[in-house]
Amino acid sequence: MRDRKPFVGGNWKMNTNRTTSAELTRGVVDALAPVTGTDIAIFPPFPYLLAVRSILRDRGSSIQLGAQDCYHKPDGAFTGEVSLDMLKDCGVQTVLAGHSERRHVLGEDDEIVNTKLRAIVEAGLTGVLCIGETLDQRESGHTDPVNQRQLRGGLADVSADALEKIVIAYEPVWAIGTGKTATPEDAQDVHAKLRKLLGQMYNADVAKRTRIIYGGSVKASNAEELFRQPDIDGGLIGGASLKAPEFAGIVKAAAATGSKG
Repeated sequence: MRDRKPFVGGNWKMNTNRTTSAELTRGVVDALAPVTGTDIAIFPPFPYLLAVRSILRDRGSSIQLGAQDCYHKPDGAFTGEVSLDMLKDCGVQTVLAGHSERRHVLGEDDEIVNTKLRAIVEAGLTGVLCIGETLDQRESGHTDPVNQRQLRGGLADVSADALEKIVIAYEPVWAIGTGKTATPEDAQDVHAKLRKLLGQMYNADVAKRTRIIYGGSVKASNAEELFRQPDIDGGLIGGASLKAPEFAGIVKAAAATGSKG
């Protein structure tokens, strides 16, 4: 049985500028220098990838450089898109696929998300597959069907071996940036059901090894209680990742809970 190492990602979304992205990177690196036993990634906006990479490299940091999105084609007439080869050239190691804002603001469906995720893995990068229900879906009792559909759709034609390079992020849309957070028990219930579904789609060993992280108004004050749940392996952090001390507190909470499996 393999342990599941915690994973915490900081998604900066469309925030920061050249100066503040550099300041935030330095602050995160300094605050997390002594932390071990946890995979950490930060996802700055595209224009600042090279500057953030330079700081991470100069500081000798093990924090991974992440990208918030990608396009699945290697090159061509796709104005405004960014290929995985370009991201790798910038030093990117992990990429988000299917974040709720890509789905619900920009209209990406399960097929598009799946195409991107498979391209990310084929490029040798780690993919973070984001899934989650809206408030209407939750209130109408469709939490499980929605998450199961998105998980099955996102992982269509993805092999068991490829799951080694994939992290699942459960992010209830109703809890993102709203200040609302699923209770640890509610989040654990969804995570446990997702792990059970992975076992049905693949096998028990794959389900046991795959990391499933939580996203939705996670703060340093509630992170440890969430991360202590047996099937929650870390977090995908939005607003709180824009403050180095707050993000560091969340990562330290993940490290304190240790590996699971």
